[in-house]
Amino acid sequence: MNANKVCFITCYNDEVLYHECLKYIHSLNVPEGIEVETLGVFEAESMAAGYNKAMQSSDAKYKVYLHQDTFIINKNFIFDATELFLRNPIIGIMGVVGAEYLPLNGIWWDARSKYGVVQESSTGVLKKLEFNNQIKDYKSVAVVDGLILITQYDLPWREDLFEGWHCYDLSQCLEFIKNGYQVAIPRQDKCWCIHDCGIVNVSNGFKESINIVLQSYGDIITDRYKLFLDQNISRLAVELQRRKNEGEINHEYEKLLLYKELLHVEFEIYS
Repeated sequence: MNANKVCFITCYNDEVLYHECLKYIHSLNVPEGIEVETLGVFEAESMAAGYNKAMQSSDAKYKVYLHQDTFIINKNFIFDATELFLRNPIIGIMGVVGAEYLPLNGIWWDARSKYGVVQESSTGVLKKLEFNNQIKDYKSVAVVDGLILITQYDLPWREDLFEGWHCYDLSQCLEFIKNGYQVAIPRQDKCWCIHDCGIVNVSNGFKESINIVLQSYGDIITDRYKLFLDQNISRLAVELQRRKNEGEINHEYEKLLLYKELLHVEFEIYS
């Protein structure tokens, strides 16, 4: 692997959009000694198949898999991403938005604990979508959205499981976790990306792909969810005791107590 090379990989079917995507890539600041490569896969059989094909044809250590409608607006993206990887070899894959756990319905944006920020247009209007961005350096999560996926190691994309355009991202994140790596969302002082996706189509195999994720990675999903519940119960117990000791028995205290009880119920259900 060439440790001084970054490859940007895109599966595309719209040449105008892809050229716009490339325009943003070519305007990025390139650190001295770093080589930049771009690979486009036109009319791929599936997202996973296209990504596998491109991955296998590049010797770059760092690979950026992004949608044709994702535009990188952080000029220092290459430096920021590679530096975070260099400082944290445990990170296998990064993205800009995602969730600390995958809910048991398989839909990451239904999670209580979401992180990151992106400008996106899934509602039909381009606007900032910001979750918890109070991140010190990076946040270890369970899954990130496939609008952009950044890796420093190569793992095969599960084209044997995902033959369409959904859930390849969830699968790849969970494959990295299964192989002992972390999935990360970096701190973004300024938004890194625009995802001009428009209203999302979930009628073309989305539910079927979600079911494959749940069937294939059920143990990992459940373990991560139980870890999230356990950590939050412990955190809330400490906070509740502090407020009780300081006499803060008020509406906020009661809300925290109720939330702790609800988490206990969920923890018992999924233990």
